[in-house]
Amino acid sequence: MPYHQDGAVRYFTFDSLESGRVIHAAFTRLGGVSPRPWDSLNFGSTVGDEAKNVVVNRQRAFECMGLDYQSSYDVWQVHGRDIAIADAPRPPEVKHQRADIIVTDKPGVVLLMRFADCVPLLFYDPHHHIAGIAHAGWQGTVKRVASAAVEALHSRFQTDPQDLIAVIGPSIGPDHYQIGPDVANQVVSAFGQDASAVLINEDGRISLDLWLANRIQLDRSGVKNIESTQICTACHLEDWYSHRGQHGRTGRVGVLIALRG
Repeated sequence: MPYHQDGAVRYFTFDSLESGRVIHAAFTRLGGVSPRPWDSLNFGSTVGDEAKNVVVNRQRAFECMGLDYQSSYDVWQVHGRDIAIADAPRPPEVKHQRADIIVTDKPGVVLLMRFADCVPLLFYDPHHHIAGIAHAGWQGTVKRVASAAVEALHSRFQTDPQDLIAVIGPSIGPDHYQIGPDVANQVVSAFGQDASAVLINEDGRISLDLWLANRIQLDRSGVKNIESTQICTACHLEDWYSHRGQHGRTGRVGVLIALRG
């Protein structure tokens, strides 16, 4: 089963990354100390929850994975396609880099991002032993953040896209992701002939399939091994935070990946 329980902490793992050479998890909202509406394993420090709760939550999650909390490298996510190279953990006193892609070839550096409907993208190159993570909301998807992550792994570490394992994690599904004309027009500009596949028009209500949109980008980039969980965060509020499903008043799940030494 991809869901695991360690004490009160519940997390999800991906079949394609179960080689034993990487540590990874998408933590559910269960097992933390945050009160409502962030209940309970909130990783987000900018959503109204108290900072001390977020620290305890992150420590609990890292401990259940056998990881040192001080080994993490996270960024200030800005819905773009900028890249951070994580050569060492980010000390708490060091300012966050603005980025939506993190890559590393250093075992022991835990790449960490936060999500509440946006798409977590995880990457592993088993040939060169490289890991990456990316954050793809609609803006990042239109800006081709998935493609940018593959390009970064190739240019920095000589990753062959055909060797790469890519994962599309739990995020909002098309059944809950209605968009307006402005966003739809940007999708058409970004995806061209593929836009008709990722935009779903039902009686004038247009929805966006972020899962398929990111899979298309990965396919175009030459990635052959793609796992998509097809888990909608808005459909499963018992496990996941959903910005849209909870009207903007919610926490953030943590997703991490690290290389084993």
